[in-house]
Amino acid sequence: MIESEEVGSRPLLRRPGDGELIAVAGVEHFFRLTGEHTGGRFAFEEFTLAPGVIGARPHVHHGHDEYFYVLDGELTLHDGDGEVTAGPGHLLSAVRGTPHGFRNASASTVRGLCLYTPAGYEGYFREVHAAVAAGAEVSDELLAEFRARYRTTSH
Repeated sequence: MIESEEVGSRPLLRRPGDGELIAVAGVEHFFRLTGEHTGGRFAFEEFTLAPGVIGARPHVHHGHDEYFYVLDGELTLHDGDGEVTAGPGHLLSAVRGTPHGFRNASASTVRGLCLYTPAGYEGYFREVHAAVAAGAEVSDELLAEFRARYRTTSH
């Protein structure tokens, strides 16, 4: 772990393979930067969803903002009112208090970027991954339990 006084003392270069891969419920989250790297300011991930995978059912964050940027494929996004399809170059801003969710309704893999401000939600993915690795089954109840720890509710 990087000590907080070291964060920002010099630039941090992350090479293409540098990061933490957390696979949860069919989504590959490749965290390039976590709160440990940024003094808690933000986290940055590349994500991949196979065809037919639900990334997250509609939910609301009360402690952080998320920004989704589509690189490849078509990501179906819940925008609070319904669903929209977003292709390469589309950006969704889901600030605190706004309902959102995402899934891959297409026949092709989706790749995108997600930024979290402030950092910390990467802990949610770590906890879910650890629970599943220990034998837990992904269920709405399990996800709700872990989300509650990170000030997130279902919508």
